[in-house]
Amino acid sequence: MKKIRKFKLKSYSRSSGNLMPINFDKKFPIKVKRIFFINGKKNKIRGEHAHKKCTQFFIPIQGKMNLIVETPNNKKSIILSRASKTTLLVPPKYWCSIKFLEKNSILMVACDKRYEPNDYLESFEEYEEYLRKKKINTHCI
Repeated sequence: MKKIRKFKLKSYSRSSGNLMPINFDKKFPIKVKRIFFINGKKNKIRGEHAHKKCTQFFIPIQGKMNLIVETPNNKKSIILSRASKTTLLVPPKYWCSIKFLEKNSILMVACDKRYEPNDYLESFEEYEEYLRKKKINTHCI
């Protein structure tokens, strides 16, 4: 399994406000084919699935959230917030959950695959079985 990676976005400030551009060019870590936005109620959890092939790039737009990335052997918790400008690239085959820590938080996710229902592993048991069948090493978060 490929490792998850953190990135920092550049921001430009003026007295009138801030600009945080994201260029989907050759330097961007994936070729983007889909973007979606997730918002959730404070202290509620979204996600709770893994992808077989889809890589996801998590970009906090507003507020603060806790992204929990798991394998059967490891668990990592990463706080994302617009203020920190921290983003996270999560390759396929990681179980992800998002807990929204502030009211009105919004997370943007850029993916390298179009929406494909068959790419989702929607229970942790199904996820573990998939990894076993594929003989995937899950010690590398």
